[in-house]
Amino acid sequence: MIGKAGRTRDGIKIYQQADFAGMHAAGAVTATILDEIAEFVFPGQTTGEIDRIITEKVEAAGAKSATIGYRGYQHASCISVNHVVCHGIPGGKVLKDGDILNIDVTTIVDGWFGDSSRMYVAGKLPRKAELLIQATHDALFKGIEIVKPGNTFGDIGHAIQSFAEKKRMSVVRDFCGHGLGREFHEPPNVLHYGRPGTGAVLEEGMFFTIEPMINLGRPETKVLADDWTAVTRDKSLSAQFEHSIGVTADGFEIFTLSPNGTFHPTYNTA
Repeated sequence: MIGKAGRTRDGIKIYQQADFAGMHAAGAVTATILDEIAEFVFPGQTTGEIDRIITEKVEAAGAKSATIGYRGYQHASCISVNHVVCHGIPGGKVLKDGDILNIDVTTIVDGWFGDSSRMYVAGKLPRKAELLIQATHDALFKGIEIVKPGNTFGDIGHAIQSFAEKKRMSVVRDFCGHGLGREFHEPPNVLHYGRPGTGAVLEEGMFFTIEPMINLGRPETKVLADDWTAVTRDKSLSAQFEHSIGVTADGFEIFTLSPNGTFHPTYNTA
């Protein structure tokens, strides 16, 4: 049973049992949009057109976009192609055969934030990109499996890091997951690397994202002159998957599961 609402000594908000329903509703809208956008990802398509369709779908769902107007950002999604790690700005870029892309969408439903991202491929998926996407997907779930009261955020990061590095890939350090609920970003910062037993202790009622960014090359990134787009410094491919999570009495609930079971672009795993 979740105790009294409040914040931990680390500033992490503890939500109530009734709040889980709000997060599931927001997460379902986001996940449905990410399901439905898949058919619009193909060679010759522009990232701007994908974002336009996402904007329409957010409005049609009776939701609001969390990103339009956020710190001056003017799009309903971030679309990050190939060596773009995160925060890619939709526009005139035309997708080519074999391009991989992360689409990140956050909607607001009745004041609750649903935040998720997943990978897509335009045309035929190259083998190296397939291995990266699979490893990133699996790394996310290695982290999610750790979520239960008594474990720490360092345990989550260690599970992701150790899995990715066994695959001879690297974990981006410059960006992380975050708390959310009735705010877009709040404590804690959820690192995707770390040492077991370190960081804040997980408690029932915590809501946060886990969203590892994994590179085929080195982990270093740089932000371009637009102050948003982050790319790999060595121009290696990067991939990301993201779910919003709630801590339960004995584990976790995922708020952003794919209704169609198409969270993974090739194997259709939830």
